[in-house]
Amino acid sequence: MEKCKITFYPINKDMEVPVGTPLKKAMDDAGLDFDFPCGGRGRCGKCRVRIREGVVPPSESDRVHFDEEELKDGYRLACTLTVQEDLVLELPQEGVTGHKILIDAAERSMEIKPHLQKVHLEVKKPSIEDQKADWDRLRDELTAVKGDRDYSITLPALQALPKVLREKKFSITAVFADHEVTGLEAGDTTDRMLGIAFDIGTTTVVGYLMDLLTGKELGAVSTMNPQTKYGADVISRITYSSQEAGGLERLHKAIIEAVNRLIGEAVEKVGSRREDVYALTFVGNSCMHHLLLGLEPRYIALAPYVPVTGSTQEMNAAELGIKINPAGKVYVLPNIAGFVGADTIGVILATELDQSSEIRLAIDIGTNGEMVLGNKDRMLACSTAAGPAFEGAQISCGMRGTAGAIDTVRLDDDLTYTTIGDEKPIGICGSGLIDVISMMLEAGIIDFRGRIPSPEQLKGNKFADRIVEHDGMRAFLLASAAETGHGKPLFITQQDVRELQLAKGAIATGVQILLDVYGIGYDDVFEVILAGAFGNYLDKHSACAIGLIPSSLEDRVRPVGNAAGTGAKVALLSAAEYRRSARIASFVEYEELAAYPKFTEIFANSLSFPKKD
Repeated sequence: MEKCKITFYPINKDMEVPVGTPLKKAMDDAGLDFDFPCGGRGRCGKCRVRIREGVVPPSESDRVHFDEEELKDGYRLACTLTVQEDLVLELPQEGVTGHKILIDAAERSMEIKPHLQKVHLEVKKPSIEDQKADWDRLRDELTAVKGDRDYSITLPALQALPKVLREKKFSITAVFADHEVTGLEAGDTTDRMLGIAFDIGTTTVVGYLMDLLTGKELGAVSTMNPQTKYGADVISRITYSSQEAGGLERLHKAIIEAVNRLIGEAVEKVGSRREDVYALTFVGNSCMHHLLLGLEPRYIALAPYVPVTGSTQEMNAAELGIKINPAGKVYVLPNIAGFVGADTIGVILATELDQSSEIRLAIDIGTNGEMVLGNKDRMLACSTAAGPAFEGAQISCGMRGTAGAIDTVRLDDDLTYTTIGDEKPIGICGSGLIDVISMMLEAGIIDFRGRIPSPEQLKGNKFADRIVEHDGMRAFLLASAAETGHGKPLFITQQDVRELQLAKGAIATGVQILLDVYGIGYDDVFEVILAGAFGNYLDKHSACAIGLIPSSLEDRVRPVGNAAGTGAKVALLSAAEYRRSARIASFVEYEELAAYPKFTEIFANSLSFPKKD
């Protein structure tokens, strides 16, 4: 079979593929973490690469997303490109630089009582006079030391018992969960017991290495979720898993491999080994939860939106192909319903919302916006498909929060902005997008309906000369070609404004419906908790100015960082808190927004921006 050579620049990675191989598949096989936000359907135009050597005729999608000059310069969409000859491809800067990932997770006081425990035993040696079996001998000693009822043992531990018992002359450490011995180690190893709490996000994966004996966080590791190459949002991934042959297996394998890489990275940083890790906890939205466990997610996205399971899940790490101590266990927190998943349970655990006397509103703003309203007496939850606009997808110059992304914008006497990494701008991420729309509203550059007026209608406005025609529609010039890192201007188009209106309208609709169902108004909300990366970097004034959060609640907004990650840490360090997570899941009432009688009316009203007084 004839083959072609592909060279990826600037990472200088070479590979050979059969003629006719889709580039998307080749990049996947090469292990490149390259985003395909729309799932590789040629719609978003974000998977751009440049042909440095070789000839690739432009596809119909290429002609939609690139002008003639860009096409002549070799720009193509990776998702529509089929390899027919040797190619040298240049990957975009944002595709090979590090992303800005939130790993900060607050601490919370609790009694430390991990799921697995260790006890060192000096077992009495057998003799001709005492021929008691190895397991009976060990069990009796364990029962005597712990003062508890009889213990059982797993088959792998039983198989290892005779050798381990004699390796250190009957000095042995038993690893057990509840009253089941899951592992055995020669000598006294009670001073080594680590665990990792994972937050599996749609976009990022964060792990927190914890000392299970002291409760101390030893370090944090993170990466982009490798599943982004199959789609930026949960619906794209569900579609891929159900429509592509082997799709579910690939998505499952991708996240397991990422988890194993992060485990290796975490223990290496502190000079430990994988074998020192005994427990893992996981939180994530319902789709990420299912893909982690290899469960079919398609029915979460189809009415009546039923998951395979919503309960807590416990299993041996080896069952998932996760490489830690052979006795290691995995504990997956429960989902609530629909797309409100274990990450929301993590937020509740972290903020102790279920024990609050005051009514609080917790919002995790993202592609899949999840929110909880209530206190110890009643809690309501919902999810809303805000879409990927907050992640920079479907925005003409949008990008994820990586080097060169505009992340804050101000309009005073002039327009000023900052970028991640203090580099020349190459696009705008979600926090910058909300800032610039907020500033455009305050400066009168867009009206409350989201319409960008003509320069003539803005006569006298000092920013009127920034209103231009771009891609057949009005646009606001954010940065000139001379300012940017790639020599092309950055715009906020009329369509970008519409995309943001849809995203913010979805979140605002969820908030309003929860308030209506609860039977309260804005004044009854004691605090608004913003969880997650986007909420942490978001300017609360900008969020309120565009109506993402009611303006009357601006002084009650509190970012809490990666609260889902904190919840995962809490459940890792305390078996009691893990059990509590199951009670929380059964206590929270789920509200299906689309079934709410006034949904359409509330959503339509939420699309507009707040009118100026």
